[in-house]
Amino acid sequence: MSSIRIPLIYTEQNIINSTYLKRPVVVDIYFPEKHQLADQPDILLINDGQDLIRMDFAEILDKMYASGEIASLICVGIQCGPERKREYGVADIPDYKERGDKANLYTRFILHELLPIIAHKFPKASKDKLAFAGFSLGALSALDIVWNHPDIFNRAGVFSGSLWWRSVDQELPNYDDNKHRIMHHQIKEGKYKQGLQFFFECGNMDETRDRNNNGIIDSIDDTLDLINELTAKGYTEADIKYFEIPDGRHDVPTWARAFPAFLKWGWNKK
Repeated sequence: MSSIRIPLIYTEQNIINSTYLKRPVVVDIYFPEKHQLADQPDILLINDGQDLIRMDFAEILDKMYASGEIASLICVGIQCGPERKREYGVADIPDYKERGDKANLYTRFILHELLPIIAHKFPKASKDKLAFAGFSLGALSALDIVWNHPDIFNRAGVFSGSLWWRSVDQELPNYDDNKHRIMHHQIKEGKYKQGLQFFFECGNMDETRDRNNNGIIDSIDDTLDLINELTAKGYTEADIKYFEIPDGRHDVPTWARAFPAFLKWGWNKK
């Protein structure tokens, strides 16, 4: 006689009519069944929530809960809108093409519309252990929000992050990595914020560009340079995890392979 295991993950889709973004935002919530949910579960927000559906995120969580690898948490996938390149980015600092000009509005949506709804739905959830992750430009957005709101968030997950985001076109003669990469400059000019932790994923096949001809693709260079900025601020190996995939690409299947490592890094039960 064979037994059938009942999946441990519930999913719930919500539509939030955002005043700030002036559009409906589709939000998918993933959470374990009640007897698996901790008394004060952590909350993990994830940009580009539509990619979670493509990677069968519920199955990833289900397997990790079944094997007892991670503590229970509430995952909130925020699907992007039609103006993704305007809403994601660094708040109040558009790039050289004026992309990210609505990032400040997206931040307000997260803080003042989404989080109160999540708190209402899960009143027992942790109020001081919120994490935010994302993919590509969504990863930059998540990192920016975590960095600038350490009173609310304590952990960032950056998968193939668009850390090249810059204020000056790199083709111009005055472009300077040390001055014009927006997130790097923000951290360099900022202060150490106690309690923050960072997970960075890169794939060796994320891209092919190598603007400084050092034999390392730009996405890895940009990530390692940003880690150096964090280290210069006082963050240590205990605060930062770098996860490189030798054959990793800038795509959903690669991020699906990397996500369990992120979950075990942040919420390891064993």
